[in-house]
This record gives sequence, C-alpha cells and structure tokens, in this order.
Amino acid sequence: MIRVEARLYATLRKYQPEGKSSEPGEALVCELGEGTTVQEFLEKELGVPPGEVKSVFVNGVSRSFDHVLSDGDRVGIFPPVAGG
Repeated sequence: MIRVEARLYATLRKYQPEGKSSEPGEALVCELGEGTTVQEFLEKELGVPPGEVKSVFVNGVSRSFDHVLSDGDRVGIFPPVAGG
C-alpha cells in the first residue's frame, strides 16, 4: 500500500469524500494499491467522472492520467477553468 495526499480544487471539491476533511482545500490522505495511476485514483477512489478534470499536478509537476503514483506523492486536481 502507498499513501498519497490529494487536494481537490474549485468545482471538484464536491467529490471530497465525507468525513475525510473538514476544510475546503485541505489535503485528504488516501491509501492506494501499488501501481495505481492518476486515472484509477480519480475514478475508483474519488468517484470523479472522466472529463471533469483538466490537469493534475503530482509533487508540483503536471502529469498525465496514466502516471503511476508513489508513496508520499502530493496530488493537486484541477477542473477546466474559463475566464474573461
């Protein structure tokens, strides 16, 4: 098993598992199986549907959805953003 810290930002906060964190933006700590990819983490652990996430940063570096997570990783998950 590995442990990762994740933060869901903006509209993705609605996928924050109940009881995992009391403050918006606070990291949630999750235990995952070895070899878990970002996509598997998003879908299976957090229940975030495909297409709702625009970018994922692991330890401050933009990563693809097939990136394999490691013990101690810090994951930031962001939705598409529009502005004007």
